[in-house]
Amino acid sequence: MNIESQTGAVTCERRGKILVVTIDNAPVNALNSAVRRGLTEAIEKAESDDQVEAVMLIGAGRNFIGGADIREFGKPSLPPTLPEVCNRIEACSKPVVAAIHGAALGGGLEVALAAHYRLAVAGAKLGLPEVELGLLPGAGGTQRTPRLIGVRAALDLMTTGCRVDAKQARELGLVDRVPASEDTLAEGLAYTQELLALKARPRRTCDAAGLADKAAAAAELEAAHNSILGNTRGLVSPLKIVEAVRAALEHSFEEGLRIERKLFLECMESSQRAGLVHAFMAERDVWKLPETRQAAPRRIDQVGIVGGGTMGAGIAVAVLDAGLPVVMIERDEASLARGRANIEKVYDRLVERGRMSADAKATVMARWSGSTRYESLAEVDLVIEAVFEDIAIKQEVFAQFDRVLKPGATLATNTSYLDIDALAATTSRPQDVIGLHFFSPANIMKLLEIVVPSKASAEVVATAFELAKKLRKVPVRAGVCDGFIGNRILAVYRAAADAMMEDGASPWQIDKALRDFGFAMGPFQVTDLAGGDIGWATRKRRAVTRDPEDRYVQIGDRLCERGWFGQKTGRGYYVYASGSREGTPDPEVEAIIDEERRRAGVTPRDFSDDEIIRRYMAAMINEGANVVHEGIALRPLDVDVAFVHGYGFPRFRGGPMKYADTVGLGSVLDDIRRFANEDPRFWRPSPLLVELVERGADFASLNQHA
Repeated sequence: MNIESQTGAVTCERRGKILVVTIDNAPVNALNSAVRRGLTEAIEKAESDDQVEAVMLIGAGRNFIGGADIREFGKPSLPPTLPEVCNRIEACSKPVVAAIHGAALGGGLEVALAAHYRLAVAGAKLGLPEVELGLLPGAGGTQRTPRLIGVRAALDLMTTGCRVDAKQARELGLVDRVPASEDTLAEGLAYTQELLALKARPRRTCDAAGLADKAAAAAELEAAHNSILGNTRGLVSPLKIVEAVRAALEHSFEEGLRIERKLFLECMESSQRAGLVHAFMAERDVWKLPETRQAAPRRIDQVGIVGGGTMGAGIAVAVLDAGLPVVMIERDEASLARGRANIEKVYDRLVERGRMSADAKATVMARWSGSTRYESLAEVDLVIEAVFEDIAIKQEVFAQFDRVLKPGATLATNTSYLDIDALAATTSRPQDVIGLHFFSPANIMKLLEIVVPSKASAEVVATAFELAKKLRKVPVRAGVCDGFIGNRILAVYRAAADAMMEDGASPWQIDKALRDFGFAMGPFQVTDLAGGDIGWATRKRRAVTRDPEDRYVQIGDRLCERGWFGQKTGRGYYVYASGSREGTPDPEVEAIIDEERRRAGVTPRDFSDDEIIRRYMAAMINEGANVVHEGIALRPLDVDVAFVHGYGFPRFRGGPMKYADTVGLGSVLDDIRRFANEDPRFWRPSPLLVELVERGADFASLNQHA
């Protein structure tokens, strides 16, 4: 018997005494209104059919249920709501079994938790990642999960957004069985038939005993609450999750559901939810480019890397981790040995921590080969130079690429600032040249700026994005200018921070204000971590082109002249005790700052934390607008993604351009014009910002029409 629901997204077929309910909403079986309606209808049909004794829920395609439908974000929810669906499943008078394969995430896992029994095959991924969107599980997840697996495990799952595999889910108690076979339908039917043979009755998760020891559960709840307070840097939803789990501990299931719904709606209305959803959507939209629509990527079966220093080794690890062979080139055997050692250090640490076996390391390193001869690159499909940041040295390397690489190979440079058009012009194949700006450590940092010189072919741009996909990076397309998107904007807002320091704010006050805003570190902490000598070298390189009328704060130069480069030298803006990464304010730095204020003729004044944030963000937003206006970034969302993944911008704020929309572009422009009364050369409103304010538009409107 085959019964189709009216939605078409859920189908029902009776197999003997079992009603098999299949969710079929490609590509991930997202829980849109049609699926929700279909699941409710299926349970009603099962209840009314005397020949049905049990229900089995299963997903078509590659997943059980991948979660909410992102196409419904921001729209009014159509009935039935997901909480109503889950409550109806749990209330079914006949046993309901969830047979899980692929993803059971968010609402998908909540549906499974509402079922009476759960089976997951190998390869399944289960999780409640709503926290990543500024939300909490709002369909009973905060009430059923702790009842099923206890407070600590439930909070770990919900406040981190982590995914667990089938084996881990079984160990936690999320599922009842993990069969040897991966045939979900056959195993699900067998398990359901077994339950029927045992005359199993509905076993409702709302009645599970995970909260039976109230005292232990309360202690775990308080420990989790204190930990979250110290680690979430202003995020609201993890604390709301704790509050919802507290309701599960202290109230009836029905009252807990009511409190959960109230907290869920509070999260839905928060700016953090809007920021996190924007970040999520923007990460998808960065892949939508003119070039990737016009051309297919070239094959990438083998990658060459020139340079085995910190950056080259990090890039090599990223490529090796993607399963691709690497050919590394260095100038001599000693340098090559150091390059290999730099790579092995990464894997040795993983082995020491038990995250990788020695055999797995050997397998990875077998994909690495090294040479001192450029001819060894003859068969690579793509090569990345990662040598010293000097245009003349890079041009020499590219001359060798021109000589030895096969036709159709992609020539990439890893540079933070240099003119890639000038580099491409030195080759006979400028159409094959692309910039790949990795961020250190390259094997860990997600951002990859793909810098497109003027003559690069669409095919090469598509190839660069394909490489990003293989390396599991978040790519952002950038045009050629000094610093591209991220470092160009960084130079401006860092100048604003330096000016505030010279005008009266201490570096540690500025850092703290920005940490409170949501950054992991403030700008002076970042300088000490990266090494003050790096920025110093850039400032010296730019000195010949710097307008003498522009304000230039020399405090950082004074520190570098003393050899105070930050953590690696034990002193920078902060003092670092031997081996410590935690800095403390340095009275000698204060004395240097005071001396520089006197030299510059500055009378210091007090800054509130609010003013620090307004100036810092106005500088960032204004230069972000310039970058979009000039076409260096295609859309404001590209700026947002770059800053969330490469510069520590708080994800829950969505990125600097999303933040600007949140506070209002008119407010930002008013700030810039007010600051311009002090320094009109620095505070020049972006033409794009002025235009948007005049026509009552925002940055989001440019994302929609890009």
